[in-house]
Amino acid sequence: MAEKGNFDFIYNPIKEKMQELVSHISYTTYIEKLTPVDIDGRYIVLETPTESFAKYITNTLAEKMREAIIKADVGLSDFRLRVEGSEGFAYNSPDEDDEIAAPANIDKRYTFDSYVVCKNNEIVHAAALAVANEPAGIYNPLFIYGGTGLGKTHLLQAIANKILADKPNLKVIYVTCEQFVNEIIDTMFTSRGPDARDRGSKLRHHYRSADVLIIDDIQFIANKKAVQEEFFHTFNELISKGKQIVISSDRHPKELEALEDRLRTRFQAGLTYDVLPPTYEDKIAILKRKAFEKKCLVPEEVLEFLAQDSGDDVRTLEGRLSKVIFAAKLHEVAITADLAKSALSEAVSEGNEEITPDNIISAVAAYYRISKADLTGKSKKKEIVIPRQICCYLMCDLLSLPLISIGKILGGRDHTTIIHSRDKIEEMTRVNDKIAKDVDDIKNIILKK
Repeated sequence: MAEKGNFDFIYNPIKEKMQELVSHISYTTYIEKLTPVDIDGRYIVLETPTESFAKYITNTLAEKMREAIIKADVGLSDFRLRVEGSEGFAYNSPDEDDEIAAPANIDKRYTFDSYVVCKNNEIVHAAALAVANEPAGIYNPLFIYGGTGLGKTHLLQAIANKILADKPNLKVIYVTCEQFVNEIIDTMFTSRGPDARDRGSKLRHHYRSADVLIIDDIQFIANKKAVQEEFFHTFNELISKGKQIVISSDRHPKELEALEDRLRTRFQAGLTYDVLPPTYEDKIAILKRKAFEKKCLVPEEVLEFLAQDSGDDVRTLEGRLSKVIFAAKLHEVAITADLAKSALSEAVSEGNEEITPDNIISAVAAYYRISKADLTGKSKKKEIVIPRQICCYLMCDLLSLPLISIGKILGGRDHTTIIHSRDKIEEMTRVNDKIAKDVDDIKNIILKK
């Protein structure tokens, strides 16, 4: 739970709008008693002092509160209400229970609203949005290409999230090319016995029954003739049925020389757009958005410093911001230009320091804003278990320690638990972009890159 008062900078504009929408008595009796305690996606989480306050707000003021949030234009659209001291919510958005659950490998944070539209990406953003609004329209197939870390995955998953939300009857499949290749190869070469043909048939049906098929990083299909053959037939069948295909790559189709001509020409027959590196002004806008998402106030001079000499990709940019925020949390100080310079210079000068188990535990605990005791304790809450498993995975990855030793460090767990945690996070990093990003961010902090 975040400390009370940390989110006043977002809640104060909402209160001002609320003051215009309700009576003075309702405002002073109820609204002024609310305390902002967290931001959860598009929701601001508010605490009330009593159950009766929560009931009154839910029954009488909720609609006005939502209206105030939207009018305040702080990037949120609704709220959740919690009675002080309780764990559950006394009020949820009326639409929240009706939300369609996205597949596990689609990160719900990747939306068109959270994508920073800049001059260099406004055309590809418009094309992606057009596909999300009208699947299998004029942009089919849609081929998005560009360098690493420029936001291709964000756009692809934004398409998936919008279609799932607006057209829940459509079957949307998002898959990384690596996952697609592994599934095909596993079915073709590791299946034995009478079920081999059945497994292959089920996999083909899975992909060819999609209304929207989205494949990320198609360049990994190069030099894999059997997989290209399977994808070629899947591509043809979906297009012939009037289904939408969206593909990303690190290069233009004509530069994918190891790809069969028949696939390359089909990609080029659709709409092809590139994602260009951000300008300096774009970087400032992206940093502001990322700071908001991380619930941190970052001064303009710090944003300008971080944008300088940060390279072309957005991931590096966000990594620099993460290091500064991490340093501020670690030392419990405000974010300043001096802190930013110190944090980034330490990352360069201390890069060869020996990594210890405590380094990893400290980094994971600070990143998720939990205690070291939580990581090594017995809690089975999801918000503790996932960081603990990531901690385990990073120890296995970065330290030359026996599994038994890692188990002892992490609260006396046996080696089978360590193996399970390691393998689970390794698998999740392949299919869950949020987990992959968290692991990458923490690893960079530990390695001081």
